[in-house]
Amino acid sequence: MPERLVLSIRLLSATVQNDRVTAARILVVEDSNEIRVPVVTALSAQGFHLASATDGSQLERLLPSFAPDLVILDVMLPGRDGFELLKVVRPTSAAAVLMLTARDSLADRLQGLSGGADAYLVKPFAMAELVARIHAVLRRSRPGGSSISIDDLVINDDATLVQRCGESLNLTDAERRLLGYLAAHRDRVVSKTQILTAVWGDDGFDENVVEVHLSSLRRKLQAGGRSRLVHTVRGRGYLLGTTT
Repeated sequence: MPERLVLSIRLLSATVQNDRVTAARILVVEDSNEIRVPVVTALSAQGFHLASATDGSQLERLLPSFAPDLVILDVMLPGRDGFELLKVVRPTSAAAVLMLTARDSLADRLQGLSGGADAYLVKPFAMAELVARIHAVLRRSRPGGSSISIDDLVINDDATLVQRCGESLNLTDAERRLLGYLAAHRDRVVSKTQILTAVWGDDGFDENVVEVHLSSLRRKLQAGGRSRLVHTVRGRGYLLGTTT
């Protein structure tokens, strides 16, 4: 087991009683025992419910029965790779997807993010970094009974229900969080850095992440010829509203 992961497990285990987390179901898809076993051990110690798989066949068997809230998906898997399996997860599960990869090229990251992944983490990583990224992906506003209305767009408090012209929109986890943040700051310009920090919890991540998810969100919001509600303010950022 890599020394870095062993140390991270010890540090996390020592603090777990002081930092309990809301239990979530996480499916780890990773063929390397040296990575999968310590990740499962550490996340279990953090209070998450864990299941693991080593390839696409096991992933497909576990998706309906385990019903994960988050899938941690390695890119380099035997048989079908993570990009192919992302296409399996997205149509059949509402789980968020965090992709692991040893490849740090922009093209690889954009391929995963444009395919519906919610976050990316490059190997090697510290376990504390993985846990922080998981919290960022799973972060939700507290549910409530109120909603935000902008023209014909209606968003409930945690953005789990988004409707336009009375029609529910099928958004990814990242798109819901992005829209929720824009809605909370409606009619105000927010920068890419502000969005990265609030939505992904990491202001050092590539700003292309914002553009990829924002482009997808816009397509869904404007489907069927609907009016534009997310506006680009050149040199400053983005604004959600009826006018710029």
